[in-house]
Amino acid sequence: MLVIDENLPASQRRLLRKWRIHFRAVGVDMAASGTQDENLIPILHHLAEPMFFTMDRHFFRADWAHGSYGLAWLDVADNEAAEFIRRFLRHPAFNTQSKRLGVVARVRGAGVCFWRKGQPHLRSVEWPI
Repeated sequence: MLVIDENLPASQRRLLRKWRIHFRAVGVDMAASGTQDENLIPILHHLAEPMFFTMDRHFFRADWAHGSYGLAWLDVADNEAAEFIRRFLRHPAFNTQSKRLGVVARVRGAGVCFWRKGQPHLRSVEWPI
């Protein structure tokens, strides 16, 4: 299950829907609008293996890595968020739900930096050509 933070622009949500990328949105489909970051983590624990995408850098924390969900900070311009979500989902390192679980990622133009649950070092991968 993909979960999109409420800070993603509506235009980017429309693009995801156009591309048939199914997601649930914070403030619309789940949780109240304005829910604090730390209060979203317990909500993720109650969902079936969610991958959470946000424009909020405060989610890029190694100590929030957990085997039952994934987190991705979209460190890109607002109008590029949907494209980078799609690129992340297609990347060979993250192209299945099981590969995304336990990951805390920073998605950016140069590639993806990430921690994986149980692995202490920050890793990075570039975008495939």
